[in-house]
Parts: sequence; structure tokens; C-alpha cells
Amino acid sequence: MTSKTPYRFVFAGGGTGGHLYPALAVAQQIQIMKPEAEILFVGANSKIESRVVPEYKFDFKSIWISGFSRKLNLGNLLFPIKLFVSAIQSLGICFSFKPRVAVGSGAYVSGPVIWAASVLGAKVILLEQNSYPGVANRMLEKKANEIHLTFEESKKYFRDQSKLKVTGNPIRVNLKLADKSSAKKSFALNPAQKVLLIIGGSGGARSINQAVARNIKGLNENGIQVIWQTGQFYFDQYKNLENDSVKVMPFIRDMSAAYSASDVVLARAGATTIAEVSFLTLPVIFVPSPNVAANHQYLNAKAMKESNAAELIEDKNVEAEFLPVVNELMSNEVRQEKLKKNISEFAKPLAAKVIAESAINFAEML
Repeated sequence: MTSKTPYRFVFAGGGTGGHLYPALAVAQQIQIMKPEAEILFVGANSKIESRVVPEYKFDFKSIWISGFSRKLNLGNLLFPIKLFVSAIQSLGICFSFKPRVAVGSGAYVSGPVIWAASVLGAKVILLEQNSYPGVANRMLEKKANEIHLTFEESKKYFRDQSKLKVTGNPIRVNLKLADKSSAKKSFALNPAQKVLLIIGGSGGARSINQAVARNIKGLNENGIQVIWQTGQFYFDQYKNLENDSVKVMPFIRDMSAAYSASDVVLARAGATTIAEVSFLTLPVIFVPSPNVAANHQYLNAKAMKESNAAELIEDKNVEAEFLPVVNELMSNEVRQEKLKKNISEFAKPLAAKVIAESAINFAEML
């Protein structure tokens, strides 16, 4: 039976937190503005979305899709089959759910879902988090009614400029700073000592993890405590390094608590992390991933460094520069305050609300 509400939205995108969390932020805003809205997320069963979406109390359905590796491997031979099956699954899901609006936030999983929803008459909104747009969003451009960008420089990669809006990267509504002392205690850390938060993305970052492991002793000798998200793949390798001053975990579910506890953040320069630390005005050291299209993380971090809004360590230098850069920023509160003031200029706190309003308006048009 078809729902009577016109506010039916399907969201597709995941694989990493960078693609998932912006979509969740928009869904949360829709839920606030239209509590009667029906929202469905579609993703891969083996990826982050299958674990996180149910925690946010949204419905979730999975399709068989998986990514196409840039390296030659046997898994790529299955890609055309998986894509075909996922397209059929997506048609079935969308035919049953009857979305009025489909929101794609990038990654391979968004392709078949957004295609299926558009075939069945849904309006399409795409979210592009990175300065260099992903393959999925570039391929789906013709299906889109609007494409919301995080960076101005993304415009040159799309043909139809009339669809483009530089809105910023959506931030989850529950992301906020709390009392620092209480937050430190929640991680069983000493409130009187400084805390370094290390986040290498939802999948972890090998180079950062190696640098942290080699410098744990130096950090502790300088009175620096650590909250360290290793990523699930690396957790078993580093979990034995946990002690009273070092908290090691595969994935941090309560990022508000982690950000609140931190005095300095060291992280990859993914668009979601940039949006979050800018919104919360935190002093940050970026270590951009070199394994991304068009080196966009480095370019993003370099722009912030040049605006005196963040520190920057290139990935190839992270082992040598990790400890001196961390020690210098941790001990320099004047520098921290300068970075916090300047990084706030990069924040776009209304992005999720603007996109949600647009999605609601499209739903009311049909």
C-alpha cells in the first residue's frame, strides 16, 4: 500500500563515512522539518552504512553492489554482474517504496539506486563532498535536478552549470561540543592533561597509524593523552598499545564526545572531517591521503594551511614530522586560538538545512 505522505525520500551513498554522514545529516534535517516523512537508505550490506544507518533509526535495505578496483583483480570480473543485479534490486526497492525524491551522496552504491528512482519519476539531488567529483556523481549528472557542492572548484567538472549550488558539506544535527573535562572523563582520561584525537577516516590510515605507534612513548612523556581511531582493519595490530593515557578503538561512534575531549585533532583531510572541525572550530593538523583522485585532500588542506586555519603534514613526511608538529601545537595555546578563529571561516552550518528544504520542495512538486 502506498503511503499517503508525499514526503518519501530514498538516500543512496556510502562505503565510507565521508559519503554516508552528509546524507545522514540531510535526512535528519528532513525529519526535523517534516516528522511525517518516510526515509529509506539503500547501501551495501558489508559497508559502514549497514552498521550506522540503523543506529540513526532510519530504515535500511541492501543491494549486492561493490566497487570497481583500480587494480586488476578477479573481483572486477564480477562487477558487471553485480551492477546488473543491483539495478534490478534497486528497481524493486524503489517500485515498492515509491520515493518522490532520491538523494545520492556519491560512491558506487548510489549509481543503481539513483538511476532506478529517476526511471520511476523521482526528482534527484546529488551531494558532492570533494573538490574533484567522484565517478558516480559525474555519471549521474544528467539524472540530477540539483547538485550540491562543497567546493567552488568542483564546478568545472560538470557540464550543466545551472544545476550546481555551492552549499557546503552537511553536518549531522547531533554533532556538538560538550564540557571538555566531562568528555575526557568519559574516555577514562585525566581531565588535567591535554588530549590528541587521531582520526584517519572510517577505514583508518596506515601511515598515520604507523607514526602514532612509533611515537606513543614520546607523546606520553610530554603529558599528551591520545584517543586513537585506527580503523577496523588495523585495530588488532594496535590494540595492545592501549594504556591509561592511550585509548585505542576501531571506530568512534560518539564523535561529539571525541571532539569535545580533544585539544588538538590530527586527521585526514576528507571533506566531512574538514566540515566538522570547521563547524566546531577545532585546532587541527591535516595529513592528507595521497590515495585520492586528483590529490584533492592535499589541495583542500593546503588551502586551509595558506589561510592560517590548519597545520599540514604531507603523508610522505608524517613519520618524521608527527611528534614535533604535535608537540609544538599542543604547547602553543596562542597558535591554537589563531587556528580556531580562522577555521571558523570555512564552516557552512546551514548546508544540511538548505539541502533538506530543497528536497522537501521537490517532494511537494510531484
